[in-house]
Amino acid sequence: MLTANEIRDSFVKFFESKGHQIVPSAPMVIKDDPTLMFTNAGMNQFKDIILGNHPAKYKRVTDSQKCLRVSGKHNDLEEVGHDTYHHTMFEMLGNWSFGDYFKKEAISWAWEFLVDVLKIDPANLYATVFEGSPAEGLERDNEAASYWEQFMPADHIINGNKHDNFWEMGDTGPCGPCSEIHIDLRPEEERAKVPGRELVNHDHPQVIEIWNLVFMQYNRKADGSLEPLPAKVIDTGMGFERLCMAMQGKRSNYDTDVFQPIIKVIGDLAGTTYGKDEKTDVAMRVVADHVRTIAFSITDGQLPSNAKAGYVIRRILRRAVRYAYTFLGQKQAFIYKLVPVLVENMGGAYPELKAQQTLIEKVIKEEEEAFLRTLETGIRLLDKMMADAKAAGKTEISGVDTFTLYDTFGFPFDLTELILRENGLTADVKGFEVEMKKQKERARNAAAVETGDWVTLKEGETTFVGYDYTEYETSILRYRQVKQKNQTLYQIVLSETPFYAESGGQVGDTGVLVNEFESIDIIDTKKENNLPIHIAKKLPEHLDAPMMACVDTEKRAACAANHSCTHLLDEALRQVLGTHVEQKGSLVTPDSLRFDFSHFQKVTPEQLREVEHLVNAKIREDIPLTEYRNLPIEKARELGAIALFGEKYGDEVRVVQFGSSIEFCGGTHVSATGKIGMVKILSESSVASGVRRIEAITGAKVEEMFDAVQDTIADLKALFNNAPDLKAAIAKYIDENAGLKKQMEAFMKEKEAAVKAKLIESAKEIHGVKVIKAVLPMPADAVKNIAFQLKGQITENLFVVIGSVHDDKPLLTVTMSDDQVKAGLNAGQLVREAAKLIQGGGGGQPHFATAGGKNPDGLSAAVDKVVELAGF
Repeated sequence: MLTANEIRDSFVKFFESKGHQIVPSAPMVIKDDPTLMFTNAGMNQFKDIILGNHPAKYKRVTDSQKCLRVSGKHNDLEEVGHDTYHHTMFEMLGNWSFGDYFKKEAISWAWEFLVDVLKIDPANLYATVFEGSPAEGLERDNEAASYWEQFMPADHIINGNKHDNFWEMGDTGPCGPCSEIHIDLRPEEERAKVPGRELVNHDHPQVIEIWNLVFMQYNRKADGSLEPLPAKVIDTGMGFERLCMAMQGKRSNYDTDVFQPIIKVIGDLAGTTYGKDEKTDVAMRVVADHVRTIAFSITDGQLPSNAKAGYVIRRILRRAVRYAYTFLGQKQAFIYKLVPVLVENMGGAYPELKAQQTLIEKVIKEEEEAFLRTLETGIRLLDKMMADAKAAGKTEISGVDTFTLYDTFGFPFDLTELILRENGLTADVKGFEVEMKKQKERARNAAAVETGDWVTLKEGETTFVGYDYTEYETSILRYRQVKQKNQTLYQIVLSETPFYAESGGQVGDTGVLVNEFESIDIIDTKKENNLPIHIAKKLPEHLDAPMMACVDTEKRAACAANHSCTHLLDEALRQVLGTHVEQKGSLVTPDSLRFDFSHFQKVTPEQLREVEHLVNAKIREDIPLTEYRNLPIEKARELGAIALFGEKYGDEVRVVQFGSSIEFCGGTHVSATGKIGMVKILSESSVASGVRRIEAITGAKVEEMFDAVQDTIADLKALFNNAPDLKAAIAKYIDENAGLKKQMEAFMKEKEAAVKAKLIESAKEIHGVKVIKAVLPMPADAVKNIAFQLKGQITENLFVVIGSVHDDKPLLTVTMSDDQVKAGLNAGQLVREAAKLIQGGGGGQPHFATAGGKNPDGLSAAVDKVVELAGF
């Protein structure tokens, strides 16, 4: 029986024998494509080729691509683990042709690999072909069907509808019919009863799609019409985990050697065995699936967070924690303990896992511990909701309350339902769904983008000339209109551009397009599918006129200084903290720089100063830039150039060198380090477990900061009569102030004691209870002290209400002895009602509560109202 690693290897070697170039997997996390957060299909790394933005270096390509899907066809995060063949992170085996071979070869080679190489029984294979769409003038894909007829009987070739058998990249762009290969893994007696063809695309767990052959031959325009692609593309994707299930004779992906080593360790840690209980099995599958996703995301540079891609990863991790908490009894962090077995099984194919194992473990452990604290908080809040509901005679918790638990506190809705059921209560599911729908609608409206078709003025590809020029004569190749948030913008593609498009942490250039008739502001430059796109609020009136593209050189120079400084900072951190330091992210703007790096403890002030001094020494050396363009990647590695985890590099790269600092980099840089001027580190903080962040400024911004510091010191000196020793003067002032504070505290204690004695004297006994009421001109802390002292001295039959005013702010304070609480009084309820008279609100515990307000004139009436409500 072939192992998973052997199956993966056999695929790429088969297509290598067919003239395909083996390429490495692209990162699972996508950084420079605004249309996607994650690689969700094997074709993502080739989008720029498919769209015609970049020529194909190889006409035939094959790889195994790590992918992440949390939504889409047949797959939703909340379903993963409940069936046997869907996952969040999965591997996609694929082969591509860019304008080379087409349907005939794709089909025949797929058959050859499955039947001749892997020896799968052809009787168990079925193929679907697009049935056509009369509404779009598309006929059945008879071409694909005719090729399949050479290998399988007609009753194994099944017509598929547009949903299953017409693949589209998005609402617009390349698309075409596809042909899915399905395999019937049922026992022979089941196959004899019901033919496999009747179960294809009916979500049967043993009759599943394993390979999809996509024939891209059309381009979908914004109006929905189709036009033929000039260069047809073959894009195939085979589910690696499903193929392993078929090859290893298993009935579930989770029974293969892709997952079983992880599941065994889960069982050992949780003291259970896989296969004995369905609920436990689901939890084990969820954890085994999700730990892979989280680990690979972290290696690709995406840490869990509350925004965008980071939020998706945090959500997946929290789902795993929740299943482990509820069904595996894991109340302490434990998922991080699975990382070693994952590395052992997948580290050979993906060495980045081994290289970053310590970081992965630390990030997961910290996230687990944080969410377990969230679960405890949520359970306390839910306990209160249940108590309030029962006290009010209700059996259902509202959708608004359960959604608040979910949305504000991160408490999973299904765990809420489980706890409610255990306590004889229910959740308003429809109400929760209404709130969820409202939130999604808000998010959808905020992110809605209406994109027009590209209007092509001339054919061609963009050439970036920005390393050498900040002005360049150019012309517009194409443009399109984009509407978002009631704003209309235009995206412009130029034949040559000096504008740097946002990527690698560096913001995009701004500037102008100038011709003899007008000047158009470029407000940003983005990269989409490796294509530089210039964003403007309006189009030139004369679109065909030659023009100059002019970068804002002041902003560019500031960005370049900050970017070059991040390289020097990276090297200095390695020197001071150790070679374990690796860049985990950066942001380079004209105003500042931000640098994230792996390190497992706070950087001390002394270490930060040493780093800063090392960088400034390099700046003063005025080290010239040495730049290598189009350098073969192996040559770059021989130079010792530092590459970033989670970045996709081609066969040729650009390397930036300042003396001993050598890094792969596509950004803009200063011609020599002296142009940076100076660096000043502003802060050092934690981003996540094992990841620290430095924020700094350079050049003129440092000068501005020093000016501000000098002005502040001058102002301080003036406050202290220009004392020659400012530090000593401030220390003396602090000492004197501390002494006065002690005197004031002693005076206040005496005053509190005197006021307390007068209050006891003035107490009135009503129904056997000492009732104390007063209005005092005292601060809140003093009133609280007096109230607690009264309660401590008179332990029975006491009721106190004090109105106080301090800085023109009224405060109502109520306290009482415990026997009065047992008798049915509640301080929180009393102040809430009476606070209306001071135009305020508040609350607290049954024995002590306060309420603030805006109307001091109503304080006496509020005090009387409390006494009245209490029945005295």
